[in-house]
Amino acid sequence: MAIYHLHAKVISRATGRSAVAAAAYRAASRLHDVRLDRDHDFSNKSGVVHSEILLPDGAPERFLDRATLWNEVEAIEKRKDAQLAREVEFSIPREMTQAQGIAL
Repeated sequence: MAIYHLHAKVISRATGRSAVAAAAYRAASRLHDVRLDRDHDFSNKSGVVHSEILLPDGAPERFLDRATLWNEVEAIEKRKDAQLAREVEFSIPREMTQAQGIAL
C-alpha cells in the first residue's frame, strides 16, 4: 500500500539559499556558483538514481548544462529576496520499479 507524500517549497535568497547549490545537491554533482564564486560539491552524495534537465520548446540548448542553467537564473534575478526556483518532492510507490519511477 502506497503512502502519499508531497512537499513543495521555494528556493529563495531571502532564506540564504542558492539555486546552484540546490541543483548540485539534487543531482549529486559539483557546480561552480559564479555569483558567490564558490564550488558546491555533492558528488559523493549517494541515493540519486536519475537526474535530468527538461527544457520547454524553444529554450536554448545551452541550458541543458546544469551549471549554465542555474547560474543564469542566479544572474537574472537581482533582488535580495528573489524566488529562484520551486522544489517539489513526492513519493513514488514501492511497487514501481526504478524504470517506472523515472518514466513517471
